[in-house]
Amino acid sequence: MAWNRGGRRRGGRGRASRRAPFGKVGSVERRAKASAKAPRKRKSNAQSPRAPVAAPGKAVALSHVRGGRSRMVDVSGKDATLREARAEACVVFPRGLLSRVLRGAGPKGPVEEIARIAGVLAAKRTHELVPLCHPLALDWVEVACERRSADRLALVCSARCRGSTGVEMEALVGACVAALTVYDMAKALDPRIEIERVRLLEKRGGKRGAWRARGGAAARVPRV
Repeated sequence: MAWNRGGRRRGGRGRASRRAPFGKVGSVERRAKASAKAPRKRKSNAQSPRAPVAAPGKAVALSHVRGGRSRMVDVSGKDATLREARAEACVVFPRGLLSRVLRGAGPKGPVEEIARIAGVLAAKRTHELVPLCHPLALDWVEVACERRSADRLALVCSARCRGSTGVEMEALVGACVAALTVYDMAKALDPRIEIERVRLLEKRGGKRGAWRARGGAAARVPRV
């Protein structure tokens, strides 16, 4: 083996440099063991905040209730604007009966005409039937009888006024009473007649603007 002038082996540094990686491996192994003993941190989904899921509709407090007590809403501070609404109630007849009713076969006479008048009268007196409704000076009310199928008759009530609150309840009450009138005039022929699908079809005016029911008829409130 070769020796240098200082009495040292040649290549000593080379061997030392070759041994160095083993020391590094040992330190890596120690760090690996330490990390294996330490509990692993689970990734949290909360690290990246997500936008909340949008609710189907914004929660709104009931305007007719305050402090657990019912009240009539004060609308004196609201501007009077044009308000319109349309609602329906459907009368379902046993098979074959509707045609007889529309021909005037019932004992009480022409069903459609009486139902229309009843719906108009009821809409004008809504505030007397529904406790917290405001008495409105309705400018126009109309009830239409629409045959939707062989055994289904829809009573559609449209209402309009210029006021500080909507006419949805007037339209709903008009449609309901018109449907009840049809039942009253035809029940002697068959008591199995049913009233269903009472709903608001559309409204316009006010702070919330226009609204239409999904699947509702496309016709607008007619102008006069």
